[in-house]
Amino acid sequence: MTQSGFFDVEERLARLSGLGDQLEAFSRIVDFEVFRPELNKALAYSDGRKGGRPPFDPVLMFKILLIQTLNNLSDERTEYLINDRLSFMRFLGLGLSDRVPDARTVWLFRERLTQAGAIDVLFNRFDATLRNAGYLPMSGQILDATLVAAPKQRNTNEEKADLREGRIPQDWQDKPSKLSHKDRHARWTLKFTKAKRQDDGTIPSTDLAIPFFGYKSHISIDRKFRLIRKWKTTDAATSDGARLREGLLGRSNTASDVWADTAYRSKANEDFMEKQDFVSKVHRKKPHLKPMPRHIQRSNAGKSIIRSRVEHVFADQKSQTGLFVRTVGITRATMRIGLANIVYNMRRFLLLKRINAIA
Repeated sequence: MTQSGFFDVEERLARLSGLGDQLEAFSRIVDFEVFRPELNKALAYSDGRKGGRPPFDPVLMFKILLIQTLNNLSDERTEYLINDRLSFMRFLGLGLSDRVPDARTVWLFRERLTQAGAIDVLFNRFDATLRNAGYLPMSGQILDATLVAAPKQRNTNEEKADLREGRIPQDWQDKPSKLSHKDRHARWTLKFTKAKRQDDGTIPSTDLAIPFFGYKSHISIDRKFRLIRKWKTTDAATSDGARLREGLLGRSNTASDVWADTAYRSKANEDFMEKQDFVSKVHRKKPHLKPMPRHIQRSNAGKSIIRSRVEHVFADQKSQTGLFVRTVGITRATMRIGLANIVYNMRRFLLLKRINAIA
């Protein structure tokens, strides 16, 4: 095997560009330097010692987290692929002879941002970039939630009872190493799915209820550009509806219409939206033990055409980034989901720019 030289690397990178390197496209449309002030503040906040800045550039490290999220990689796999892939190196501005952060460094950087609560600020920073580029929240907003799986816990009945009461089991308190591996915030819930057609051609009349453990990602997108504008992370057992009143609705949208499914239909939510001058387009529920009136069926069907757009966001996230929590605790889960939301908005921003270029 002949040793590759500088021009061989340049030729390979040119081929990658021709094949469509998404990371290179990110570098063209996103000014990652806008994140630097927020990253510096967060790192200083999470580590009060003087001279506590990381040995690697914070923007480079943040871009590594984006690579990791985009490809659903573990820390160890991230380290390996940065060393292995020219496209990753180019995105990070690294040469073949440059030092690459190891898995431990990636974990520490993400953990420092997590403990500083930086993900909200970083998300808002990129949302400001979108607004400055002309992508303002427009035509109303659509709300929905999806379940995000987390590693299942093997707890005794006594431990489960303690957790339900908000207590830390005594055995965990006595063993800090065990406590650090226990997720006290993720919860079990039931995930309902349509029953499949049977061998005889019949379809069961009832849906399947599948136990699910983890968290829930709540989002609000704008109708026109389908960008995530507001978001929140809770445990999987939390109801969707009450989250509407907890900061998921934005005041800056050019329209006041709000779309959501029947889980968000309640008197409290309707009163809240009326007081806040929002126009409810939330699906109406079927009357108890009565058939759905035809006019409500038609109304819900019309709303579904618009509301379904938010489901495409979750489908994109799960197919592209996996949307799976590998970590322990809601703080780290929030970081993971927040990064996934930033990556989605970057990918959507890239698509919108391409559409505008063609138009």
